[in-house]
Amino acid sequence: MALQQYAPAVTVTRGTQTVTRSWAHNPHTREVLTASRNDVLQEAPPTIDDDGNHTFSIAEGPFSLWERRVTMTDDTITEHTSYRIDIPWFGWVFALPILRFVRRSGSANPATSSPIGKVPWWAPPDRLNARQVMILGLLAAAAMSSAFTNTVFTQTVTFAADDFGVGNTGVGIAGALVRAGILITIPLAIAGDRVGRRKVVVAMAWAAPIVTATGALAPNFPLLVATQSIGRPLGLALDFLIAVIAAEEMPRGSRAYAVGIMAMASGLGAGVAVTALPLTDISPSGWRWVFAITLVWLVIAVDIARRLPESKRFTQPHAEHIPLHRRRFFTLAAILVGVNLLVAPASFFQNRYLSEVRHLSGSAIALFSLATATPAALGLIIGGRAADRRGRRRLIALSLPFAALLIVASFSIGGAPMWITAFGGGLLGGVAYPALAVYRAELFPTGNRSRAAGLLTVAALLGGIGGLLGAGALLDQGWDYRSVMGVLMVGQLIAVVLVLTGLPETAQRELEDISSDE
Repeated sequence: MALQQYAPAVTVTRGTQTVTRSWAHNPHTREVLTASRNDVLQEAPPTIDDDGNHTFSIAEGPFSLWERRVTMTDDTITEHTSYRIDIPWFGWVFALPILRFVRRSGSANPATSSPIGKVPWWAPPDRLNARQVMILGLLAAAAMSSAFTNTVFTQTVTFAADDFGVGNTGVGIAGALVRAGILITIPLAIAGDRVGRRKVVVAMAWAAPIVTATGALAPNFPLLVATQSIGRPLGLALDFLIAVIAAEEMPRGSRAYAVGIMAMASGLGAGVAVTALPLTDISPSGWRWVFAITLVWLVIAVDIARRLPESKRFTQPHAEHIPLHRRRFFTLAAILVGVNLLVAPASFFQNRYLSEVRHLSGSAIALFSLATATPAALGLIIGGRAADRRGRRRLIALSLPFAALLIVASFSIGGAPMWITAFGGGLLGGVAYPALAVYRAELFPTGNRSRAAGLLTVAALLGGIGGLLGAGALLDQGWDYRSVMGVLMVGQLIAVVLVLTGLPETAQRELEDISSDE
C-alpha cells in the first residue's frame, strides 16, 4: 500500500540534512511511521511524549547522527528526519541514494519487520556502523592513489618508449622489470604483521606518489623504468594492506562487497591516469605531465594519516610468527599466476594494440579506456554482493572463463564489436574480481595475514611477468595479438579448475572460523 505523501522539504545545516515530509492521516500511515526502521539502520524504540509524538534515535547503523520525529494532528502526520553520515571522499556518490532511502521512496508494509521494505541494492549485505563506513571510505580513497601509481606506467609506456626509441621487446622487458620490483613489498608485508597495518599504510600513502612522480624527470628509458620499479611496488603494498584492513574490519557478510567498493575506487584512480593521456598529444615528451599529476594523491595521504585507525583484529591478542598454511597458499598462488598470465599483458599491451593496429590517437585511446572500463566497474558491485550472498567459488567459475573469452575477442576485431567485447570482458572480470581478491585475506590468520597477502601479490606479479615476457617475445616474432592472448587465456581456465577443487567456500563465515591463529 503506497503512502499518500505531500511534497517533501530538504534542508542542510553544517553537514546535517533534515528531511521533512507530511502525509494524510490514516491508520496505515500512522502504523508505518511510528514503527522503528529496520533496514540499513536499526532504530531504538521510540520515546513518546504526552501528545503522542514519537522520537527515534539510532541503535545500530552507519549514521553518525540520526533523529526521526513523528508528529500528528487530526489531518496530517509529519516526519522530521535529521541525519549525518561520514563517507570520506565518496559522500557525493551516495548522497542522492541515501536521501532517497531516508525519504522512504516506494511503499511500506507494516506487517513486516522492515517498514520500508528491502535494503537498497547499493547498500552492503550487512549493516555497517559509522566507524566501518569511515574506514571503508578512507580505504577506497587509498585505493585510488594505489591504482594511479600502479597504472600510470602501463598507460604511458607506449608513448615514453616512442619518445626514447624503444621497441616491443624493450617494452615487454620494462614491464617485467617494473613488476619484478614487487620484491620490495615483502619486508613491507612482514612489517604489516609486526608493527601494524596502519603505520605501513600511512607510510606507503606518502611514499608511493612521491617516488612515482619522479618518473617525470627521467632523462632516459632505463631510469624511467628504475623509478617505476620502486614506485609501483610501493603502490601495490598500499593496495594489499588496505585489503587486509578491509577484511579485518568489515562484517563477515560484506567482505567481498568492500573489496568491490575499493576496486571501483581503484577504477576511478586508474581512470584519472587514462583521462590524463591527452597530455601525451602535446609533444613527444607529453607523457611526463601524466607522471607529474601523481603528486595530487598526497592530499589523501594527509587524510589517512589523520583519521585511519588501526585494525581492531590486529590490536586484539593474536598469535604471531606462525607458519603459512602451505596448501592454501600455493593453491591460491597458482590461481593468481594463471589469472595474471592474461590480465597483465592484456592491460599492458592494450594501448599499443589500439595505437599500432587500430591507429587510435592518445585521446581516442583515453576515450576507449573510459568507455569500456569505467562502466564495467558496475560488475564490481554486482560481483561483491553476489560473492557475499551466493558464494565465491561458483561466481568465479561462472564469470572468469567468459571474461577471458571476451578479452581475447577484443584483440581480434575492430569497430563497434571491439568496444562491446572489451566492455563485456571488463564487466565479467569485475564480477569475478571481489571473490578472487577477498580470498587473499580470508584464508590466513591475523598473525600472518599481511605477509600472506604480500607474498600472494608477488605470485600474481610473477604470473604477470611471465605473461608480459611471453607476449612481448611472441609479438616481436610476428604473432598477432589475437593468437598471443588466446594462448595466454589457458591460465584462466586452469585457475577456475583450481578454485573449484582447491579452495574452501568462505562466504558468511567469520575470519576466525576460516583461518585459526592456532
